[in-house]
Amino acid sequence: MVLSMTGFGKATCEVENKKITIEIKSLNSKQLDLSTRVPNVFKEKDLELRNVISQRLERGKVDLSIYIENVGKETSAQLNLPIIEGYYNQIIEVSKKLNIPQPTEWFQTLLRMPDTMKCEMQEVDEEEWNAVRKTFDAAVDGLISFRKKEGSSLRNVFNEKISNISNLMVEIDPFEKERIEKIKDRIQDNLAKLQDIDFDKNRFEQELIYYIEKLDINEEKHRLSQHLTYFKETMDAEGSSGKKLGFIAQEIGREINTLGSKSNHSEMQKIVVKMKDELEQIKEQVLNVL
Repeated sequence: MVLSMTGFGKATCEVENKKITIEIKSLNSKQLDLSTRVPNVFKEKDLELRNVISQRLERGKVDLSIYIENVGKETSAQLNLPIIEGYYNQIIEVSKKLNIPQPTEWFQTLLRMPDTMKCEMQEVDEEEWNAVRKTFDAAVDGLISFRKKEGSSLRNVFNEKISNISNLMVEIDPFEKERIEKIKDRIQDNLAKLQDIDFDKNRFEQELIYYIEKLDINEEKHRLSQHLTYFKETMDAEGSSGKKLGFIAQEIGREINTLGSKSNHSEMQKIVVKMKDELEQIKEQVLNVL
């Protein structure tokens, strides 16, 4: 199965006057590159979330973000009245002692002072965490569903490109026979021009056969056909296949390059260039396969 490393998932829930939104997105990467933005109240659960992502997403540049929005009137942040009162009294005392005017905007002045706001440390109860965890799992499910959809599109692209390479390989056949005859004729014409040189015709035939065998591309075509079939089989297999598909694409490239070096024919070389173009598009998309 082809899965894309690109994906996005989002889920929300409401718990005790709080709306919690969880977003997770991934891009292609050779390894798992995970970053999390988790509110302090959930920090102790960060490792648990990381382990789940590592098991379910395997690879990719993954970003997890959790947002908390208060939808009720209650808030954990409160004014620290004793501290504010202390600042107020000190400012009045300094004003009298140094004979300088008191501030006209008391609230702005006092609220800018350190520790005038206090936030009570909150602990996540089991019920709240269960709701958050279900929301997190839903976001991950959404990302995996996105990956499958993108993977299906990639699979269609790969099938098209593999078929194109296979069809181009068939187009080589008529030029291959023509190429051998042209090579024979060219060598014989060159020998005919050397009228004063006597040569062993039997040895000539042996050398000619040896030379033509070196230019034979049947083995390369056979191996290339096997690699194309193996590529398609790997796409249909269960589990991650991105790295394996990358290795197979390299082997396909080697056979195409050998075809080009042995072709010795302008039309065949044009076909090889088209094959390379199709393969290059495969290699670009393979980088995004899980």
